[in-house]
Amino acid sequence: MDRITMAARLMIVSDLDHTMVDHHDPENMSLLRFNALWESNYRHDSLLVFSTGRSPTLYKQLRKEKPMLTPDITIMSVGTEITYGNSMLPDDGWVEFLNQKWDRNIVTEETRKFPDLTLQAETEQRPHKVSFYVDKNKAQTVMKKLSDCLEKRGLDVKIIYSGGMDLDILPQGAGKGQALAYLLKKFKTEGNPPTNTLVCGDSGNDAELFSIPEVYGVMVSNAQEELLLWHAENAKGNPNIIHAKERCAAGIIEAIGHFNLGSNTSPRDVADFMECKLENTNPGHEVVKFYMFYERWRRGEIDNCETYIASLKASCDPSAIFVSPSGVEKTLHECIHRMKGWHGDQKGKQFRVWADRVLSTPIGSNTWLMKFDKWELAGDERYCCVTTVKINVKGSGASDGYVWMNVQQKWLEGFEKKDDSTWLF
Repeated sequence: MDRITMAARLMIVSDLDHTMVDHHDPENMSLLRFNALWESNYRHDSLLVFSTGRSPTLYKQLRKEKPMLTPDITIMSVGTEITYGNSMLPDDGWVEFLNQKWDRNIVTEETRKFPDLTLQAETEQRPHKVSFYVDKNKAQTVMKKLSDCLEKRGLDVKIIYSGGMDLDILPQGAGKGQALAYLLKKFKTEGNPPTNTLVCGDSGNDAELFSIPEVYGVMVSNAQEELLLWHAENAKGNPNIIHAKERCAAGIIEAIGHFNLGSNTSPRDVADFMECKLENTNPGHEVVKFYMFYERWRRGEIDNCETYIASLKASCDPSAIFVSPSGVEKTLHECIHRMKGWHGDQKGKQFRVWADRVLSTPIGSNTWLMKFDKWELAGDERYCCVTTVKINVKGSGASDGYVWMNVQQKWLEGFEKKDDSTWLF
């Protein structure tokens, strides 16, 4: 799927902090569960959009701290910046739209007259966003007076208060909701609107997302009072918006199932590796299933069972080759045999493995070329390999499974492991 120009089966638009990312979950399990679900079931024909109040600087910082996937589209700075893909290519049309009736210099001049406003860090000041901290008890009064001042100066602005402390001043046409509306209109004009859209949030600056017509919405269980109050006053009778029972990313998974938007069984929720199957299998599921097994094997969470090893070998062609990041070649059967000795070597340790950007290209009637980023977290260290896998369909169709033909890896710059002698797959 060309990531943007084809109609998505599902588009998920999610806030990050306390929605997709649970800062009270040190193991990041709800996020990792979502990652496995998305890469195995949705990445190949759906779109993932992160919509965050964070600036690009703080967004990139969060990505270094948490095992987050790479979104297809990123909406940042409370809906004032839209970028595409891993390279974060900006949407110039959105920039032109926001320039109407906006003068950042006037906003800066007027806000200096309000002693209750404390300017946020320089990284949070953006071309179409000026951000402050304000005491919760003074927020409403400040917002009313400030709005009047800026209107008298000829500006058409929006003032958003969220998180019990953050005050953002934006062009009237900006915001998470307007950015999403702009994208949906753009997709519709180009003839490729998503079949379904699910918006996800937890705070006041997410309320606009739920106001967009014809979307499904989930307020995660840990949603803040300001969003719940907005819902009670504006959307209480809307059956397409729910308050999830689960926190953060687990609440998003819950909503996918509640609205029947597709499978909501994450491969991480399947206890038995041998039973981890899809009705309509795709190569992405094969990749996620394998690395999930690899993680559990190293953590000692599954038995050191010869049946598992035999199953792995049966899924690899006898002549299949693994090329390590340093260029050393071994057969996949050799690597699997070597892995037997590593059972439980990461037991009780912080060790996680996940795949990102899993995309497949057919290169023959029964052959697929898979490309993805394979991430490994070991304690405080994170490593990543850009991985290419060639697999063949086993038997008469994908439901019979796949055979791995070869695996090749190269280090992602900045995430190399000095010694890859203990690096497998």
